Amino acid sequence: MNVFKHFPELNGNYIHRGRDYFIAGFTFFCVAVSLVIDTHASLAFQNFLGVIAWIFLIGLLLGENREIRMQVAIAVAFATAGEHFASIYMGGYTYRLENIPLYIPPGHGMVYLTAVALARSGFFLKHARKIAIFVIWVCGLWSAWGVSGIPQQGDQVGALLYIVLLIYLFKGRSPLVYLAAFFITTWLELIGTAAGTWRWATIEPVFNLSQGNPPSGVAAWYCLVDAVAIGCAPILLQGFHKFGLVYKRIKTIVLNFRTILSKNKA
Repeated sequence: MNVFKHFPELNGNYIHRGRDYFIAGFTFFCVAVSLVIDTHASLAFQNFLGVIAWIFLIGLLLGENREIRMQVAIAVAFATAGEHFASIYMGGYTYRLENIPLYIPPGHGMVYLTAVALARSGFFLKHARKIAIFVIWVCGLWSAWGVSGIPQQGDQVGALLYIVLLIYLFKGRSPLVYLAAFFITTWLELIGTAAGTWRWATIEPVFNLSQGNPPSGVAAWYCLVDAVAIGCAPILLQGFHKFGLVYKRIKTIVLNFRTILSKNKA
């Protein structure tokens, strides 16, 4: 069985686009700055960061096609709903002010777009297998450490999420997006938890398993967002297209009917 069947060819001639690396670098920078600033920010300043984040996201999307824009919109909607469920309702993790900061929804959009940009970049396409092996080893060792009994805080959830991440990588149809998601989400989780912007619950609320801060395989949650965005975007675009055709047909019928009525009156 070829576990790399959805990976790009080894010896392909891949193009490096500056835009892809700019999106990634810009998002990595914004994530670090915003999460550190939020450590002591007021609610009003959080809202200000949210406005700035929306401006940045919209600006980055100007250079993308309809499908990517739809994917980002779905990612933002799905992730925001997930934030309210997992944090506010379930208490799986808690933000510093016990809210969902206004910059989180557009932040999810930028994170998703970064995963897409890195996945299509020449570097990831050329070195996909090496990057996958690196991620497997790093996340695997991190997960093993969490359940080894050595750290004071165990991380059973992280180990389970690591297995889910492996399934995404080798069974999913967009493994490079999931690989890229590992880097940007691990980056933001390590910074966010270290800065105290949010904290994961010591015991997760559903199965009462130990949970790291952050869980080692936390990227799997973000991969779920990516999978939903990638899978639902074509369906919604097709639905909007059909709706547009129906609307045009109805509009034509109405105009023809009005024309007939006006002629009869004349």
